[in-house]
Amino acid sequence: MRRAFGYLLIYSLALYGLSGCATAEAEPLPTLAALNAPGLIAPTLPPEWTPTPFQSPTPTKTRPPTDTPTATRTPPPTPTANATAVRLSETPGVSPRTPPVSITSPPGNVTVIGYSAGNRPLEMYRFGNGPVEKLIIFGIHGGYEYNTVLLAHQLIAMLNDNPDFVPPDVTLYMLRVLNADGFARSWGVDGQMNDRGVDLNRNWPANWKADWPRSGCWIYRPVTGGEYPLSEPETKALADFILQHNFDASLSYHSAALGVFAGGTNGSTEASIRLAEAVADASGYSYPPFDTGCEYTGQFSDWAADQGLAALDIELTNHRDTDYEANLRVLQVFLHWRQQ
Repeated sequence: MRRAFGYLLIYSLALYGLSGCATAEAEPLPTLAALNAPGLIAPTLPPEWTPTPFQSPTPTKTRPPTDTPTATRTPPPTPTANATAVRLSETPGVSPRTPPVSITSPPGNVTVIGYSAGNRPLEMYRFGNGPVEKLIIFGIHGGYEYNTVLLAHQLIAMLNDNPDFVPPDVTLYMLRVLNADGFARSWGVDGQMNDRGVDLNRNWPANWKADWPRSGCWIYRPVTGGEYPLSEPETKALADFILQHNFDASLSYHSAALGVFAGGTNGSTEASIRLAEAVADASGYSYPPFDTGCEYTGQFSDWAADQGLAALDIELTNHRDTDYEANLRVLQVFLHWRQQ
């Protein structure tokens, strides 16, 4: 999770309802079609899995290669149609080691923007064709926050069934899962990092560090911020995609319980704060979020805000539920919100 800090506090927050979603009045929203195809049983992975090629951070390597993305913007790529796929159902029991089902991509207007360290596709869905571009990212922490990917499937299914949900002046892009390696490996603590042992939400050029103080931060497995900013194929592909567009705003989904975080390396930007307040009002998620004293380094939303986007991290209330109704309201607000 982006600002996570261990199971005990999360359990306590869930128990006492500190971060539950309040009911807010909004326009009527469409009903989600049933997601009722469970898919295939996933293969069992060896219990002794360890990331490669490194587990120990290397703080001295701080400079990116010369091909790091620049701020040049070019026309967006043309999306291509995806083959038919199986829709999923939420599975009540989750193994701490391996995903309970093999999840295939939902149908839609999708293009592959790159591949993970483990050579898995990074699938970007597109809805609408307006001049205002918006971006939503799911599964940046993969299988540890698997419910964010389930939420992506729910919202993709809803938008496929209800294309008019997207305003005429908006093009919405949705990245189904950034950490495809971790999502495939484990729906638990072993699914947080990619196949190189890197936390993809610590690998961005915003206060980047290969290592950081662990006080107040969630950590159960060896993990690093990478050898240098954008060292990972996942973050490099997403950065390239963003810099080829002119995005107005972005959301990045995490779990669990802390609230809404507004991006910006040197403090939250004004646009990010305004969007955070609107999202909190619609969803009931906390803003400002809970503060555990963790030092946040290399965060995606901080980098995105530095590029001029209104950028938020949103934490679902636990590691299981998708908070679907609350996030329909979030999506509605997000699609109609403008920086100007």
